[in-house]
Amino acid sequence: MNTLSPAVTAPPAGSPDAEARIRELAESLPLEQQIQLLTGADVWATHALPAIGLSRVVLSDGPSGVRGEDFDERHDSISLPSSSALSATWSVETARKYGQVLGQEARRKGVHAVLGPTINLHRSPLGGRHFECMSEDPRLTAVMAAGYVAGVQSMGVGATPKHYLANEAETERFTADSVVDERPLRELYLAAFEDAIIEARAWLVMSSYNSINGTTASENKLLETPLSTEWGFDGVVVSDWTGVRSVEAANAHQDLEMPGPVGHWGPKLLAAVEDGRVSRAAILEKVVRILRLAARVGSLDGFAPAVTDLPAQLNGAAVARDVAVRGAVLVRNQDGLLPLDAAQLGSIAVSGHNAQEARTQGGGSATVMPRYTVSPLDGLRAALPANADVSYVRGAKVAEGLQPFPRASLWNHVSGVPGMRVSFLAADGSVISGEDRLASHLIWFGVGIPEGAAAIRMAAEWTAETAGIHHLGVGTVGQIRLSLDGSEVFNGAIEDDTDVLGAALFDPPKTVHPIETAAGQSVRIEAEYQLPREQVIPFTAILLGEETVVADPQSEIDAAVAAARESDVAVVVVGTSAAIESEGFDRKTLDLPGFQNQLVEAVAAVNPRTIVVVNSGSPVLMPWLDKVGAVLLGWFGGQEFGSAIADILLGAEEPGGRLPTTWPATLEDVPVLNTTPVDGKVVYSEGIHVGYRAWLKQEAAGGAAPALPFGFGLGYTTFELGTAHAPQYVTAGQDVVVHVPVRNTGNRTGREVVQVYLDRPDSAVERPVRWLAGFADIHLAPGGAGSVEVRVTAKAFAHYDGGWNFEQGTFRLLVGRHAADDFQALDIELR
Repeated sequence: MNTLSPAVTAPPAGSPDAEARIRELAESLPLEQQIQLLTGADVWATHALPAIGLSRVVLSDGPSGVRGEDFDERHDSISLPSSSALSATWSVETARKYGQVLGQEARRKGVHAVLGPTINLHRSPLGGRHFECMSEDPRLTAVMAAGYVAGVQSMGVGATPKHYLANEAETERFTADSVVDERPLRELYLAAFEDAIIEARAWLVMSSYNSINGTTASENKLLETPLSTEWGFDGVVVSDWTGVRSVEAANAHQDLEMPGPVGHWGPKLLAAVEDGRVSRAAILEKVVRILRLAARVGSLDGFAPAVTDLPAQLNGAAVARDVAVRGAVLVRNQDGLLPLDAAQLGSIAVSGHNAQEARTQGGGSATVMPRYTVSPLDGLRAALPANADVSYVRGAKVAEGLQPFPRASLWNHVSGVPGMRVSFLAADGSVISGEDRLASHLIWFGVGIPEGAAAIRMAAEWTAETAGIHHLGVGTVGQIRLSLDGSEVFNGAIEDDTDVLGAALFDPPKTVHPIETAAGQSVRIEAEYQLPREQVIPFTAILLGEETVVADPQSEIDAAVAAARESDVAVVVVGTSAAIESEGFDRKTLDLPGFQNQLVEAVAAVNPRTIVVVNSGSPVLMPWLDKVGAVLLGWFGGQEFGSAIADILLGAEEPGGRLPTTWPATLEDVPVLNTTPVDGKVVYSEGIHVGYRAWLKQEAAGGAAPALPFGFGLGYTTFELGTAHAPQYVTAGQDVVVHVPVRNTGNRTGREVVQVYLDRPDSAVERPVRWLAGFADIHLAPGGAGSVEVRVTAKAFAHYDGGWNFEQGTFRLLVGRHAADDFQALDIELR
């Protein structure tokens, strides 16, 4: 990254001198070079033009870690908790630190732009990327996204709010048309993006795959208005990968087509300019934006980067742990079961597949390769005294399909080091090159496979931890041969069984074969994959691993019950799998997979001190909620997930989270559910009533209430909110500050999140029953008192009807702790 210091000859990016010089530079380029800059040079980077001092700009997937240009586990990344966990912190300060860690990681990996945050709304709990998005509320989302963007860009790295726009489902995601009326589009889905653009000044925005009201996102007028006009966005609109469908996108404010070098622009766009279908002025504006981004991130000689004074370095692992703690939501704590007193614990019975094989991140493009992960079982064992007996029984299987081998179980017998040997072979079978790899799930996406390679050979010795029949196999798409201990068990083609682009990278189709071993016995595994001769986008994935097969599910539950019956405390970790929550598909149900509900019920029946930790990125149904001692929602908690869970359960830390989305009691209760297009359209028929707004409307009509309301969360201490104060009158267009006294009435230091909602029961305009207008948090010692200031923006009072309008008269400010609280109400008159 350019480390040029500001000087007379190097105007800082964004200054008038820099803007003039960038435009001159763009105008100096011949049309062919201008158009070349508008499509990526490869999968992850833009073109360089050394003649003008332009080096490439590298983009990398986020949004909860920075992978870099490859999927190589040797180039590890900090894995932060999922965006739903971040939003559950309700803390802008935490969002800024989260973003700064991503910026640090980007600089370490030579990345100039992070493809995040994902800030589409939690419209339906069935949304497949629910975990990757922040919340169901536009205000909470907007504020947290702005903090994230500010943190990333404080490191001189561009942030990329995505996916613009109305991209709340994965089913038919490349072709679906989101049909949204203008008012909800403005008040909800665009509002979620506003602060990241207007306040944090994001340097990029990613357009989505879907259409909005009949026009695909990369060609949609929404890229111009409000994004570029009303909001003043001067950055680069990058497509989602393969999201540009024609040269028509060049007539919109779409600036950069990814990936490259072959796409829908290039020669086709050149021809369109030459015959007048696309103007030269439109091309020039796109080039200016790309050069402006390059200047900002230090990839254009002669310009000082936008940021030259970097903030002090943060410890990424420590931030990951802190976010996991602050985002964990305690939703039940019967009789003060938590926190546990470690000194008084003789035995803990831990069960649940996710206790040992936790999901620390979501699937799809959010995937990164951390150096390590801490499971809840690991975290508890490390935190408890040596004399505490921590037993573990799986209890119920969760992870479906082939799972990568634990790294510690692999030995590279070729090089004599841990891991596996990977060799790249020429067409004649000779070895071109080789690598010593650590993991058994290998992905190459655009980079990493040497020129001339025709095949990839993977070889390792795997050591069985337990005796019995193990189901070993390989997952990929294409021709592959698999041998176990020298015996060929498969030689053929594995077909792609999905139409989801890239799904085979993360959950490839497989062939599995049983082999019986003793405990500690090693099995030599070799696989040889034939590379396809031609690929539009170069990607290859090969997974060697083991599939968990349970012959008698009840026996596993019985073993967990037996352990729980004899223990002081039982901890059951339940959750989802990669087959349930991931990019590329939506969920069909909110039920926990497998026999996990039966496991919880059975354990709770024999041990009233049962604690359930939920390891999912989005809502699941909890039919046992009122039958267990405590429930902690841990989300996808990042690489330090287990450490954070132990911190909370043992009282070293306060569970700091509040729900960023409503959790239902049954699927049938959910008021807004549809994610599947009908005749190619997803109709947002609920209008402005989404999330808790839809639940409140449903309740007002006599319908079902949720299991857990938006904004809810418990702590280990108690708080009292004093009498709130706010102006009695306010002029339309002005912000309002609400002052709320807060006192810690408990015996522990803790955190309270004060939430302010608005309502207007007698409105002449259709409105939600109430809507979030602002929030603020405070930390207080036992007996401590303080006050928070909650800023309510002027737009919180407005509604959209061809423009932003203010209905004069009385609104009510509702001060409380969650969307269904017994509020303190203040009247305020809008003049």
